[in-house]
Amino acid sequence: MNRLRRFLTASIAMAAMSVFNPAYADGSKGKIFYMVPTLLDEFQTESVSALTKFMGDVGYEVVALNADNKTDVQQSQMDDTILQKPKAIILAAVDFNALAPYIDKARAAGIPVMIFDRQITSTPSDLTSVAGTVEIGHVAGDQIEGLLKAKNGSVKGKVLQVLGDPSDPYTLDIQKGFEEKMAAFPDVKIISLPAMQWEASNAGTIVSDQLVANPDIDLIFVHAAHLAVAAVASLEAKGKKPGDVMLVSSNGAPVGLDLIRKGWENVEVEQPLYAQAAALAMFADKVVNKEEIKPGNYSVLGLDSVMTNEKWGPNIKIPGAAITKENVDEPRFWGNLKAPADKITPVQ
Repeated sequence: MNRLRRFLTASIAMAAMSVFNPAYADGSKGKIFYMVPTLLDEFQTESVSALTKFMGDVGYEVVALNADNKTDVQQSQMDDTILQKPKAIILAAVDFNALAPYIDKARAAGIPVMIFDRQITSTPSDLTSVAGTVEIGHVAGDQIEGLLKAKNGSVKGKVLQVLGDPSDPYTLDIQKGFEEKMAAFPDVKIISLPAMQWEASNAGTIVSDQLVANPDIDLIFVHAAHLAVAAVASLEAKGKKPGDVMLVSSNGAPVGLDLIRKGWENVEVEQPLYAQAAALAMFADKVVNKEEIKPGNYSVLGLDSVMTNEKWGPNIKIPGAAITKENVDEPRFWGNLKAPADKITPVQ
């Protein structure tokens, strides 16, 4: 057991060294540990850069620990981090339920816990920063309304909506927001099908089958950029060219932005990674000093965001923004992998 413990501790140290970028860290106020679930996708790797940069702006050094998508590793990391008594912990959980007791353990030891992106509602934490997923659906609905009107002369037509896994609240919230917007337009027919396990191949099959069953589809709306890649492959296999069928996606990943540049995709509705990270930095002093975080409206990197008091604690919800060919190269979008230069200042 001691050998295993030493191995885990050494692995944690190596993980921290592999992702920590001291270029941004002021560190004068102490260390904040970021529990990143995996470094296998660009959203997660960019979250490390963003949190390191923004927390450095307000005086904290970020040490990031990569769990390699393994629940037991993240649990061990939490235990070891608690022993180090950092100023705070930022958690993006591999498994919501399995990490909840470790949030309780950290807070019982006097270490505040901030939740990044992967909302945990089963136990209290000190601050949660999440994307407004229903609002992402609203933004997508507004964009699709305009696209259908431009193509058909009014808001009418046939939309194929490809969800992610139906057990994931993220995709269900986007669907809710989108369909709320579309409820005002009875001449829009929506066909909704889930890509189980968020598998791109499943999305590709859905698009391919529906192009046969419904050859008059005007627009495809997928709930993640990697699903858009599969949708484009199916469109190409059917002999379609960019622009033949309109395409809208959400989350703002680099592949989605590339599809906009290539003409395949009309709009990508961003999940606001940079603003989610910036919000934690804005309130870090209040979290560390255990001061009240007041509910209300806040501007986070120019996005109008709402702080509420929930049963699990203060919760800031940040809307996404629409990315089009006109603004696709702006560095404010995380898919360009260039953290904005904006210097974050603490909320007083």
